[in-house]
Amino acid sequence: MRTPIRKDSLTRLSAGDLLYISGRIVTARDEAHRRILEVLSRGERLPFNLAGGVLYHCGPLVRKNNTGWTVVSAGPTTSERMTGLTPELLERTSLSGIIGKGGMRGLGDLFRKKGCIYLAYPGGCAALAAERITRVAGVHWLDLGMAEAVWEFEVDRFGPLIVGIDSQGRDLYEKVLKRSRERYSPPR
Repeated sequence: MRTPIRKDSLTRLSAGDLLYISGRIVTARDEAHRRILEVLSRGERLPFNLAGGVLYHCGPLVRKNNTGWTVVSAGPTTSERMTGLTPELLERTSLSGIIGKGGMRGLGDLFRKKGCIYLAYPGGCAALAAERITRVAGVHWLDLGMAEAVWEFEVDRFGPLIVGIDSQGRDLYEKVLKRSRERYSPPR
């Protein structure tokens, strides 16, 4: 898929599907989520565009060079930490997707309501992720620190990404948990 992503194109994806993304993705961790919500609550515009965009839960390692920035490492961070901030974020923006690791427990109905998807990126693949970033298109709020700043990355075939929650609210993580409880629950 290519960003910006039209929400109607997400309906053909199901939890468990594999895909790659090209275009622009924007990173955000805890502090960046809070700053985004503060800016929006004041009625101000963000310095980056989230319309049809994909937000990546990532605190990259980036090095300054003569022409801008080089991404050294860009692995996903645990999405569960942002679960409490996500409902307001999705209400205030028109994001099409979120990338992270570990899932976002209990948000299937919200993703269905907002027509959004959650994409899982494999942990431990930070160097591979950096290879798929072709350019740093911008950086915002460096006062939050390198990991917490918002980075705009141009990516080419970023992935592999697994649809963890689809736009119908089906949650792969919950399905796997349920199946493992049924299969491995101790005898009574």
